[in-house]
Amino acid sequence: MSKGLGTTVGRSSRRRILRLAGGGITMAALGAGLTGCEDELATGGESSTPPPRGASPEDGKAPADGKAPEPLWTKSTSAQTYGDNDELVAVDGVVIASGDPLAAFDGATGEERWSLPGGAVPGAPLLLGDGTLYLESGKYDGSVAGYVPGSGKEAWRSRLGKEYRQPRPVAVDAEQVYVIAEILEADGSSHTNVIAALNSGTGKVAWKEQRDLGTQQNGIHAAVQGRYLVYTDFKNNLTVRDTATGKQVWTHKTTKTSYGPFAIHQDLVIVPQGQQLQAFALSDGSEKWSVRTEEFTSFREPSLLEDVLYIADSARTLWAVEPGTGKKIWQSTALKDASAQVPRQFVKVGGTLYGATDLDKQGGIHAFDAKTGGLRWTFNDKSGDYHSWLVATDGKRVYALHGKKLHALPA
Repeated sequence: MSKGLGTTVGRSSRRRILRLAGGGITMAALGAGLTGCEDELATGGESSTPPPRGASPEDGKAPADGKAPEPLWTKSTSAQTYGDNDELVAVDGVVIASGDPLAAFDGATGEERWSLPGGAVPGAPLLLGDGTLYLESGKYDGSVAGYVPGSGKEAWRSRLGKEYRQPRPVAVDAEQVYVIAEILEADGSSHTNVIAALNSGTGKVAWKEQRDLGTQQNGIHAAVQGRYLVYTDFKNNLTVRDTATGKQVWTHKTTKTSYGPFAIHQDLVIVPQGQQLQAFALSDGSEKWSVRTEEFTSFREPSLLEDVLYIADSARTLWAVEPGTGKKIWQSTALKDASAQVPRQFVKVGGTLYGATDLDKQGGIHAFDAKTGGLRWTFNDKSGDYHSWLVATDGKRVYALHGKKLHALPA
């Protein structure tokens, strides 16, 4: 599932603008727009090397509650991330962060296993499907490529066609890779875009459908569930298409700005929309349940882990919800009590839930008791880097990326 992108409700966030830059808009063009962004940036100039924390935990185990673990290893990387959850992945014994060159590090030791110059467009999703890592080509040659994650060897390549520009994978399943691309005009300009499916075996185009005028090829977040391809975009659309034909099944205008991550559970798509968290039927778009948070409070990005939906709100309340019914399992005010930042991305290992925050001050990687939402500890490298934290896990370790520093923490 392709995930990512958090926003400040009703305003343009720095991560949103940087994400647009990752989609092919140059930073030079965006330079003026970055001034005055609404996110509060912590841009301290200190080195991003974490300070000493004493002895490492015995046998790689996390320390007692209240004290963050010392990293098992820390590496400087070529990472160029823009705050999306799918820019850091852990698979087949390696951990990979979006960047140029694209580099994979051994999960146990931190040693570089392979490097791929021009392998991916920085900020583009790192999509995993059927043992393959799918990437938009960093060579900007109109191709989409698939690699073996453990070795970096190319396993698949496809081109949508010369009449299209910058095809970007947005979702994958066992049979197809779904891409968004600009449709080129005779003068080289582009005003429309296409969504298409590429066969993951042959690379041939299975179908392609032109999207409505005014839609954008950037800012797409997508996932596949059975016969349904689901995606959100910057135009506040929630759209479902048939994976076999590409035909639109239904689309909704979201009531609040919601162009970021969502969750899929069985036959439901679950979308945060400001004060509401809503679940819609994949088959027809009918609302199945809705949860409301406090007035003047907004839900952040959801994560579905082991059949529990975890989500935080802007009032620093952490929720655990039954995804099929919307029934609350628990609520925790531990973040508010600790004056800690709200996480926007979660992973889970055993009985611990790990959350990555957006900005640095009072944030980092939070560790929670998955049964109660109690805050156990927070890891922060004290670098003051303004980049969002990203988190991934292989079930043995938790990987935290902050700027160009990649840390491995004991799970």
